[in-house]
Amino acid sequence: MVDNRYATALVIGSVLSLLATVYLSVAVGTQDWFQYNTPPIKRCVNTTAIKNEFLTGDFEEKTYSSHLFKWNGTLGLWWRCIQVPLCSHWYCCQQDPKTETLCMSFTLPQQFSTKVKQNESEEDLLRTYLWRCQFLLPLVSLSLVFLSGLVGVCACLCRSFTPTLVVGLFHFIAGLCSLGTVCCFRISVDQLNGEYRKPGDVVGSMGWSLYLALISFPLQMMAAALFLWAARSHRKHYTRITAYRVA
Repeated sequence: MVDNRYATALVIGSVLSLLATVYLSVAVGTQDWFQYNTPPIKRCVNTTAIKNEFLTGDFEEKTYSSHLFKWNGTLGLWWRCIQVPLCSHWYCCQQDPKTETLCMSFTLPQQFSTKVKQNESEEDLLRTYLWRCQFLLPLVSLSLVFLSGLVGVCACLCRSFTPTLVVGLFHFIAGLCSLGTVCCFRISVDQLNGEYRKPGDVVGSMGWSLYLALISFPLQMMAAALFLWAARSHRKHYTRITAYRVA
């Protein structure tokens, strides 16, 4: 028999876990983690060459970062996008109010590629592992939440309250992974801007995707606290009842 307080805690924890999973999933799949606001262009540019270089050119961090700085770029965990003027000709000589958004995804080998310092040939270990962590940590977080859901279903089928402790621990670790994702990405972007010298007139700001991932952290922590409290309190209550019956 489960007390109403513990059942309420489980329901609220499940709702919080579901919201956190939705927020983190949307954040991972979108590109608005960091955005650059670029001043209007004041010279003629070859938009066709820019599109071809961005979409079909070789993957080089220096190349795509320069495009992000110049063309109101947005950067995500899986995507990089720019906004170029929508011109009727192959070139533009003034800022057109209409823009075209071009996006390219990071492939799996690119996610694990080695970052190199701009003026040296040696590997930049900090940026390399920050990039890999920001890719892996959200996947670990979502996987732990999925596993906790399976454990919860098994607990319901077995009519046991003990696995709730494991569910709470999984959510706690998942919350740490979500926070680690945001921290790694933010530091990685700062390193990118410093390494390739972001122009002073280009303003960078955090996007709504990053805030969604950040919101998922407290939701997962609150869900973990509810699950852990329910498991521990129910165990103490069950121990008292057992001791009372034995006496």
